[in-house]
Amino acid sequence: MSPLKTTETGKTVVVFGVFDLLHPGHLHFLEAAKRYGSRLVVVVTRDARVKDDKGRDPVFDEKERLLMVRALSIVDKAILGDSPGKYSVLGRVKPDIVALGHDQHVPKAVKAGPWRFVRLSAKMRTKYRTTNLRKALSEKGT
Repeated sequence: MSPLKTTETGKTVVVFGVFDLLHPGHLHFLEAAKRYGSRLVVVVTRDARVKDDKGRDPVFDEKERLLMVRALSIVDKAILGDSPGKYSVLGRVKPDIVALGHDQHVPKAVKAGPWRFVRLSAKMRTKYRTTNLRKALSEKGT
């Protein structure tokens, strides 16, 4: 386990994600991101983007996923993302830090800004991957 970064008071951290079938891996990701600041803003991916990126619809629609993320005490604010390929949300939120998961990259469409990108280490165990959870649920017939 890597050493914890101390919270930087007054810093806003933004994370992006689908957060479908919310699981402990998501919580580890959000906790790691929050360590970089005192305010965590979560941008929930729009349904159309999920379909484009993953080739399938999410189990829960964007409003349901947003509702679940907003219910997490670690999250200070949760909002829906922009339409696919747009990242104007960064200009509106004006984060200090954009925390990326182990499988995320800096999108080419993102214009330079005052924020910096940090990559969080992979803490998500294989059993928590949403793809594996979907497979396990379908095998159980639920």
